[in-house]
Amino acid sequence: MSPLIIVGIAVGVVVCWALLSFNRFVSQRQLIDNSWSNVETELRRRHDLVPNLVETVRGYASHEQATLVEVIEARQAAAVVTGGAHEHEGAENVLTEGLRHLLAVSEAYPELVASRHFLELQRELVTTEDRIQAARRLFNGNVRDHNRRVEQIPSMLIARIGGFDQHDYFEVEPAVRIAGPPPVARPELPSR
Repeated sequence: MSPLIIVGIAVGVVVCWALLSFNRFVSQRQLIDNSWSNVETELRRRHDLVPNLVETVRGYASHEQATLVEVIEARQAAAVVTGGAHEHEGAENVLTEGLRHLLAVSEAYPELVASRHFLELQRELVTTEDRIQAARRLFNGNVRDHNRRVEQIPSMLIARIGGFDQHDYFEVEPAVRIAGPPPVARPELPSR
């Protein structure tokens, strides 16, 4: 074999590898974008649930106005955030703290805790928080895989040439982990 053919084959292999690596970066970016849209969908679901939860608590605990206003303001701030994980993280953590405080306040009102509507909303919040955490784990897994390739040699070269940068992880604590699951309402037993 002539040296020219060997060089041509080597160049062809490198070009094929570069194209495959570039296409893999594109696929990973699409996975990250898709998994982020799932996170945003679940966050919107939580944002939509908050006003109902606040109104239910307001009906039983009207003198807890400061807490209610805090949660509504945090919800509004979180709902208008645009951008990626880093932009959402701060506002979502403030909302999470507000929800924790709201749930803690609700425990002081036995009538509220026994309310069927409140229990349904609290269960819905638990389900939504679980869905947010699942979507967050998927997103962060995709980000981890992408970031690893951006840092590893030789794919680092393609990342730099193609403008593929590292992505931020999304870290937000679940609102109901500290408060625990919704309490079970116990029916009143008739007195003898």
